[in-house]
Amino acid sequence: MSYHIVSIDAPNCSLSCKDGQLTCKSSEGTRSVPLEDVAAIIVTSFSALIHSKLLLEAAKQGIGLVICENFKPASLVLPANRSTDTLLTRAQAYIPAQLKQRLWQKTIDAKCRNQLSLASEIAPGDPRLERLALYSKSRTAAKEAECAKLFWRIYADHVAETDNFRRRRDGDGPNPLLNYGYAVLLSTILQNLFAVGLDPTFGICHVVRERSTPLAYDLMEPFRSCVDWRVAQWIRKNPGEANPEVTREFRQWVTGFPLEKIDWMELMLDVRGVIEGVTRSFRQSVTAGESGTYKPWTRTTTKWDG
Repeated sequence: MSYHIVSIDAPNCSLSCKDGQLTCKSSEGTRSVPLEDVAAIIVTSFSALIHSKLLLEAAKQGIGLVICENFKPASLVLPANRSTDTLLTRAQAYIPAQLKQRLWQKTIDAKCRNQLSLASEIAPGDPRLERLALYSKSRTAAKEAECAKLFWRIYADHVAETDNFRRRRDGDGPNPLLNYGYAVLLSTILQNLFAVGLDPTFGICHVVRERSTPLAYDLMEPFRSCVDWRVAQWIRKNPGEANPEVTREFRQWVTGFPLEKIDWMELMLDVRGVIEGVTRSFRQSVTAGESGTYKPWTRTTTKWDG
């Protein structure tokens, strides 16, 4: 059974196939995995060499290649017989409204609980935590907005350390750092959506716009706290900057968050592995037509890494 999503990020590596084995040669050595155990290959290395033999053998095994630039998927190489998964596409295109609502509710519940968990970590004595906890458990229509409002006020006071900070895409303060981190997160989500065959243009809540990927925006919501925490760590390690810049050092720092360990389903995995698991669970829910198998990430431990 094909189940591995293989990520290739080693610089100056060479990918080939021999005797049914996917082989990656780099300065760190040679590693192999049976092609029959591979579901997809994600190439984020900026200088990987891919042998044509691998492309042919991968096609025979029904394996897709996701080739990225700056972590963002730029090209898909799919076998001819897998270029369109008709049943999955139909399932995505015609998700019943009630199922969409249940899937989105689970996603928002997870996002709000993760915001509460992070706020409790960065400001354990803040009196607003009690209200945030109440909203995170509520079923009100304004739940996401109210949780976000409280979370960002706590973040402003205890991380940005200014009353003027507002979370906006075009804002100042930590906003540029958050924007860059979210872009890395979005790219990681997209990598896994393509790898499991999901079309990111079929979302469950975010509005469809030209060249947009609403499903990626949907599924990344609970993971935003990982970026928020990574940025908070950076700011605390580099205090005194009212408007911190996205430097080369910061880019190297923030792009490491997918390798941080988090807990999910009673397991400790890196963020990238949890994103893969969540994406697979979402796919299973869509094809089965029920929400029970979808398991968005919710942090259950009380201590954040780092």
